[in-house]
Amino acid sequence: MTMKISELTGNDNYFEDFQPGAVFRHARGKTVEAIDNVQITNLVMNTAEGHFNEDVMRKHGGVFDRRVSFGGVNIALVIGLAAQDTAENALAELGMDKIRLKQPVFHGDTLYAYSQVLAVEDGEREDAGVVTFHHWGLNQDDKVVFEGERRVLIKRRSHWHDR
Repeated sequence: MTMKISELTGNDNYFEDFQPGAVFRHARGKTVEAIDNVQITNLVMNTAEGHFNEDVMRKHGGVFDRRVSFGGVNIALVIGLAAQDTAENALAELGMDKIRLKQPVFHGDTLYAYSQVLAVEDGEREDAGVVTFHHWGLNQDDKVVFEGERRVLIKRRSHWHDR
């Protein structure tokens, strides 16, 4: 049995499906675990001890008395939570802009993602178009922890649905 590429993704997230103004509350939340933060912080060689040294933060933390999640982790988690709806049929990530980390995130916080379609436009390829999203992440207390815009090249149903 041969499976089509189009059977591996959703049927409602092709370029033609996105309309400016549409808002998505993405299906899942994710609790930020120490392993999420510390592993990524170390992999990218971020040397800010506030992300991985609990002892220093308890004794000399200053603003926070415990480790704070690295902003790169928070951004990745929110974009990841939005991916099922906004990236399943993506051909390329074109850019991110206007990134704002608005509240600290700590181990044990749970993040939720929302997205709004800001714009849709023809791409340079006839088989895809560009969608601009505004993404934001909220914690379990409904405080916005992340906001940013993202441009994505997304497949057109007319060219990809039967593949």
